[in-house]
Amino acid sequence: MNARDERKRVAITTLGCKVNQYESSALAGKFEKRGYEVVPFTAEADVYVINTCTVTGRSDYQSRQLIRRAARRNPRAVIAVTGCYAQVAPQELEAMPEVTLIAGSAEKMTLPERVDSLTGGRREVRVGDIGQVKEMDFHAAPSFPGHTRAFLKIQDGCDASCSYCIVPRARGRSRSLPVKDVLEEIRFLGRSGYREVVLTGIHLGLYGKDLAPSGHLLDILKAVEEEAPVSRLRLSSLEPAEVTDDLIAFAAGSRVLCPHFHVPLQSGDDGILAAMKRTYDRAFFRVLIDQIRAEVPRAAIGVDVMTGFPGEDENAFRNTFDLIEALPLTYLHVFPYSKRPGTPAAAMGGQVGEKTKKERAEMLRHLGMRKKEAFARSFVGSETAVLIEGKEGKGTKSMQGLTDNYLTVLIDRDDPALANRIVPVVIAGEKDGRLIGRVARD
Repeated sequence: MNARDERKRVAITTLGCKVNQYESSALAGKFEKRGYEVVPFTAEADVYVINTCTVTGRSDYQSRQLIRRAARRNPRAVIAVTGCYAQVAPQELEAMPEVTLIAGSAEKMTLPERVDSLTGGRREVRVGDIGQVKEMDFHAAPSFPGHTRAFLKIQDGCDASCSYCIVPRARGRSRSLPVKDVLEEIRFLGRSGYREVVLTGIHLGLYGKDLAPSGHLLDILKAVEEEAPVSRLRLSSLEPAEVTDDLIAFAAGSRVLCPHFHVPLQSGDDGILAAMKRTYDRAFFRVLIDQIRAEVPRAAIGVDVMTGFPGEDENAFRNTFDLIEALPLTYLHVFPYSKRPGTPAAAMGGQVGEKTKKERAEMLRHLGMRKKEAFARSFVGSETAVLIEGKEGKGTKSMQGLTDNYLTVLIDRDDPALANRIVPVVIAGEKDGRLIGRVARD
């Protein structure tokens, strides 16, 4: 048996947001440093890690499914569960005989050490009070296999009090990575060959408010603009009030910041927004989106929208649908409301039936696809820079890439040498919201 065969194998799977994805990449790096071989979750492994989400009841169900699947694949394996579901409901996971180790949000990055310390079939639960965590515990993700874009978590936690959301209980208070550390990581990722870095967080717009002295996203953006350690910088989701005049103006003139805004709407009805404890109304949101479109005409503008929140009658839903239909948006992320125990919304009257939620969600998804296709068609005949990510899929001859304004582009050319390059592409057509083009020049 050679040394490679003697290495323990770990498989990691991730549910939920880009922050979870980033943390799973960091975990993989820590396991590798301890001598583990990281293998796909579909493979037989000695350790299975399920990095969970708990935003919806379905995500909890999916986590439990993955736990059972791992146990069937190797009944002798250590099954470690971490993430938001582990933080909020460790007792549910402890009741599952398949689970060996449960680690909360603050304990997530200690998993490799804790796994190695388990002996004699011992089980362990390590879930602390995430609300008492004051500083961000940063762990770099050394690589992102299969991706030409890198993610960088610069903020964690949330100070908002939306009535439907369990995330503050799962992630704690907002805390930020100091500006100098953010810039150091972006430089490292640039030196490692990544052309684009996506800045992400649980509540990204709160970045820097907890630091002393306080910081701001614009501090990072301006430094990266001046230094250009990477070709592209992209922001993940920002709350409406956090998309300021200064940020929009900066995006309009930037050569590095991608013209891409993802701004949660959740509802287009003022009564529902108030019940959700959101901090804006439909008029504010309309003005904001129109301002972005006017100042950054090429910008992709995506929104999150929820259907079936308690009290959402036909009129409230119609207000949401009509507002979205009227706005110059690019795409929608649609979520049926999911009752989360312990949140104020879970105890509200006027709960909407599952059938109605799904029907409304489907209507919005169709509307979102129409908007995505219309936005994509507006670039047919133009030339645009595309970051080539790789093959479109197994068995295909097309390459796939991404524009700075978040459009997928397919190129009828089988040339692996194009991967991780930003090349000019002439857009010839559009199909199902994706662009079709050819490389203008190498």
